[in-house]
Amino acid sequence: MSVYYRPVVQCGPRPGRGAWALAGGPCWFNEVEVLSRTEAPQMIAAHDTPAAVLDRLTAPRPAIGGLDMARPNLMGILNTTPDSFSDGGQFHDPAAALAQARRMIAAGADILDIGGESTRPGAEVVPDADEIARTAPVIAAIRAEWGGVMSIDTRKAVVAEAAIAAGAGLINDVSAFRHDPAMAGLAARSGLPVCLMHAQGTPETMQRAPSYGDVTLDVYDMLEGRIAAAEAAGIPRARILIDPGIGFGKTVDHNLALLANLSLFHGLGCAILLGASRKRFIGALSGADDAASRVPGSVAVALAGIAQGVQVVRVHDMAETRQAVTLWQAAMKGQRA
Repeated sequence: MSVYYRPVVQCGPRPGRGAWALAGGPCWFNEVEVLSRTEAPQMIAAHDTPAAVLDRLTAPRPAIGGLDMARPNLMGILNTTPDSFSDGGQFHDPAAALAQARRMIAAGADILDIGGESTRPGAEVVPDADEIARTAPVIAAIRAEWGGVMSIDTRKAVVAEAAIAAGAGLINDVSAFRHDPAMAGLAARSGLPVCLMHAQGTPETMQRAPSYGDVTLDVYDMLEGRIAAAEAAGIPRARILIDPGIGFGKTVDHNLALLANLSLFHGLGCAILLGASRKRFIGALSGADDAASRVPGSVAVALAGIAQGVQVVRVHDMAETRQAVTLWQAAMKGQRA
């Protein structure tokens, strides 16, 4: 029987008795929820957690791309596509994309995530050459002005290779290396960090009645398997981010279950990326039909993730999210950053 351990995370300046720091970051826990597929959940004291599990939950996460994983980092979304669900067409022109990159950098982006293929529900595969033409020149133009971390949001090895040559320093693959068999080898040879995301199905099919036995445990198991595959390809766990894939083959209820149980994924021993910005479930819950009007909900979900120890949050609205995170951190610590 597989057993899973979810730390009950708390934040603030005064850790309780017997508290352990979560993943070397600012949050902590002194209780753990024990989960399985066959038994009712039960609570135990953190010190009663098996030593190997406790080591995974508490070990500081190595820097990713030089960024400190002991604090929340903001990844700015830059879609150079004509058809992305929220901002399709706005930054398809390279000059517009560069201007948006400058705005997000000025607003406090830690990472820029550049993508040239929409992975919205129902999206079709973009030809390799088109995806490269949309992304590589923009990455090169940003790199000429900025020394920060850029990631390439792609499922394809040839696109990632061109992006790396242009200056990308992280590979963000929503298929977790399942779309292109060449991607794992390229990532291993590059020596760059990678993000492996859970998705049920492909963008073309993923929202056609997604189903799980237990969505949180099923996503955990899949990511555990993809981490093992990456390690077998020569990518050490220290270079891996994991993403539970909010909205990728999930209903509203699936998304909410994952958000409520995000801290479980610290048990994988990797830094966690959360990408929920402006997604459809926010509109379903708030009545905000237009994606651009979902900023308050997106910020709320980002803060909820950070309160569970998430190290990277992927966002469209950088200035609003940076301000919210700054104030949240100050309020939790009771002092200025």
